Amino acid sequence: MDVAILLFDQYETLDAMGPAEIFGSLPNTAIHCLSLDGGPVQSAQGVVVMTHPVSHWTEPMDIALLPGGKSTLSLQHNPVFLHHLTRLANAAEWMLTVCTGSVLLAQTGLLDGRQATSNKSAWQAVIDSSDKVNWQHKARWCVDGKYYTSSGVSAGMDMSLGFIADRLRRPRAYQLANGMEYRWHEDAADDPFAVPQDQ
Repeated sequence: MDVAILLFDQYETLDAMGPAEIFGSLPNTAIHCLSLDGGPVQSAQGVVVMTHPVSHWTEPMDIALLPGGKSTLSLQHNPVFLHHLTRLANAAEWMLTVCTGSVLLAQTGLLDGRQATSNKSAWQAVIDSSDKVNWQHKARWCVDGKYYTSSGVSAGMDMSLGFIADRLRRPRAYQLANGMEYRWHEDAADDPFAVPQDQ
């Protein structure tokens, strides 16, 4: 299985590395880290990852993954980034976003009319980013067609395990979670961080 992770400066570390840990634990899986220009990309927490230019990526892939992070608000107005994100999402069999990565994907139009979720601590900015997406407030993660979108940060790990449960059956997801000594929040509709919107 080929997993392409599209990174950018100030991405949220766990958004990318949590799913990478999970998918990378599967046999015959290759993780490919991409970015707009290639080279070193630094997360908001200072983790530097070497990447390949996304424009050079022409191979089909099973999963494309987009994390969130501090720079998503500016990237949603970057036409070059959105062009390559659209191309990557269309080429992938499955498209997954974590946290505010869904805000960027929404700007491509690929989430129009679909259910999606995002980080609850930035919820107003999320729903303001697109009125064409059916944003789900109380959701740990959402699935709509080929698109999986998760709530904030650690929810990306829950979504990734949910994806594996959907594709490879639930016992495999349990096995991976236990191997990481991780307590999987396996109910996609149970988001403890989605406080009532009138509070």
